[in-house]
Amino acid sequence: MKKHLILSLIILSTVALSQSGGTTAFRFLDVPATARAAALGGNNMSIWGDDINLIHANPALLNPLMLKQAAFNYCNYVSNINSYYATYAHSIKDKGTGAIGVQAFNYGNFNGYDELGQKTNNFKAADYSINLNFAKPIADSLFNIGVALKTIISQYDVYKSFGNAIDFGVTFHNKRDFTVSLLAKNIGLVWKTYTGNEALELPNTVQLGFSYKPSKAPFRLFLVYDQLLKWNLRYISPVDTTGRSSALNFNETVKDSTSWEKFSTRAGSQADNFMRHIVFGTEILLSKNFHLRIAYNYRRQKEMTLPDRRGSNGLSFGFGLKTKRFQFSYAFSKVAFSGNSSTIGVTYRW
Repeated sequence: MKKHLILSLIILSTVALSQSGGTTAFRFLDVPATARAAALGGNNMSIWGDDINLIHANPALLNPLMLKQAAFNYCNYVSNINSYYATYAHSIKDKGTGAIGVQAFNYGNFNGYDELGQKTNNFKAADYSINLNFAKPIADSLFNIGVALKTIISQYDVYKSFGNAIDFGVTFHNKRDFTVSLLAKNIGLVWKTYTGNEALELPNTVQLGFSYKPSKAPFRLFLVYDQLLKWNLRYISPVDTTGRSSALNFNETVKDSTSWEKFSTRAGSQADNFMRHIVFGTEILLSKNFHLRIAYNYRRQKEMTLPDRRGSNGLSFGFGLKTKRFQFSYAFSKVAFSGNSSTIGVTYRW
């Protein structure tokens, strides 16, 4: 039973946290680690500013405005899984800006039992990522390049896995508050697998994002296109074992479609697949020190919808409040029909 539970945890790390039905490992890397990212649909990789929490989504957002900031974020994820993220930024002489970040994903403590139901030892399960970030401006500061080196450690009882990954991003921003970011994320290798027999891959992706704040407008709009190099993000629901729509009744016969029906069905399918790449939302700037945030993640909504319950999955919102030295953020995310996630973040500037 103990081995079965640990196997379930490994499956959780490779599949259950996935938003695209994949089988890659270390899916905790896809979970937003900061309150600001969680409130913005899980991704804020194209927003320029002085908030050090932005660098977890994209190292190319690291800039001198974040110097001597320290941030801590806590997330109560689905089913009482706890996530922690801490980071600090410092200047590296005249070469650029550096930062260090630590992310921990704690699944909790478990009671171990043997195959006869006799209690054995207790054990823990957790994932960790230690990030070293560096960024510098080029071309008169209109462009910023950044890189993050990740050391990834996973341990479920005596089963351990280890890997390294790199995030590399380029960001363009101007004085008109227009930002464009291109990011290659989680590119690397798994050096050691849990049992030594399975082949594990990292959840890599390429993202393209935009954000824009119209002049004198009290809001900022953003849009992120995820999985730039992978078009098909749709998959057959486990509920649908026939490969057809799960809405088809058992006593309903399948009729030959007309050309128009085939065209409209195909067009609707392609539009649905396109929207699965998109995360969009806004930050409402009520004042210089108080912001409201709301976003929508279409793919999360589609993949977390139950056959008989649609719910508001994919919707997230939150707020940010800051003073001269402190900043406080909160986010609420609707991850699944019965699963809500809350994230809080505190930032301090020395």
